[in-house]
Amino acid sequence: MSKADDKKTVKSDIHKLTEQLHKLRAVDTYDETDQPLGIEAKASGISGPSSCVLKQRRILRGHFGKIYAMHWAQGRNHNLVSASQDGKLIIWNAFTTNKIHAIPLRSSWVMTCAYSPSSRYVACGGLDNLCSIFAVPETGKEGPKNKVYCELAQHEGYLSCCRFIDDKRIITSSGDSSCILWNVEQRSPELQFNDHTGDVMSVSIMKDTHLFVSGSCDSMSKLWDYREKKACVMTFPGHESDINSVDFFPDGNAFATASDDSTCRLFDIRAYRQVQRYANEKILCGITSVAFSRSGKHLFAGYDDYNCYVWDTITGVNTQQLAGHENRVSCLGVHPQGQALCTGSWDTLLRVWSV
Repeated sequence: MSKADDKKTVKSDIHKLTEQLHKLRAVDTYDETDQPLGIEAKASGISGPSSCVLKQRRILRGHFGKIYAMHWAQGRNHNLVSASQDGKLIIWNAFTTNKIHAIPLRSSWVMTCAYSPSSRYVACGGLDNLCSIFAVPETGKEGPKNKVYCELAQHEGYLSCCRFIDDKRIITSSGDSSCILWNVEQRSPELQFNDHTGDVMSVSIMKDTHLFVSGSCDSMSKLWDYREKKACVMTFPGHESDINSVDFFPDGNAFATASDDSTCRLFDIRAYRQVQRYANEKILCGITSVAFSRSGKHLFAGYDDYNCYVWDTITGVNTQQLAGHENRVSCLGVHPQGQALCTGSWDTLLRVWSV
């Protein structure tokens, strides 16, 4: 048998195995109205959506360009960092609405930002292909202008997302279809993750299990173990367009994705399949961002139609529309203690919502 015949045989076997796997995971049913989590909820007598009525409590004004990213600080404080194409990172106290620090950037084309777990550092990146990390000055003190703690250079495409594991390690995703685990102190990459075939747009980390999930323009989400240098642990199909955002469920056993196909989806890692789909035939625009409430009962998603929608995680029912922004909602995040939701928009404003 020739090498060409061997290749055809292998390709045929791969195709058959892929079809069998799709049947076992019931991928063809992913767009149906009735999803496993909803069916189980009905069987358990859970019919109505859980109540959650959020109201706008604060508006953070200060940026003069489109806001592309925001991230809450860990702990019990009310600080968050936001990144805008006015070329500034601003650290806010979301409770008082005061600006604590403004960090000027060398490149205004910023797409992501992140707070380190200790709140000692903030990171950002964008079309400069770099992950720039800044030391946060102590309260009441200003650090040296434009002083970068370190710059991490390895990606060959724009930086779409960055998230700290701890102060010494950070994971970045890029338009070059890869994710990189960095050693911040050594300014060098430790591991590179290359299985995606399209721009990687978002990552979410679950430190307790040493896993992270990535979402890509190849319409796939992938699960990785950042301790091991190997291919991804799991691949989750289902979306029909680019995945723009991913977020772990609070217990780490599932994660949500948000896509340009106008749907959010919930994937269970243990079941290795989709278990819920969040969509409405009247909402036809793309979704930019997604985040769970601290309890996991609610899923928040930011849309291109200027709104943020709240979904009941179990039933898949839309429970509230958070209106107020005058341009696309580009980012959102839930306070680590679950006290508030913050949404950022191209209208240059951040809005803080709470019960």
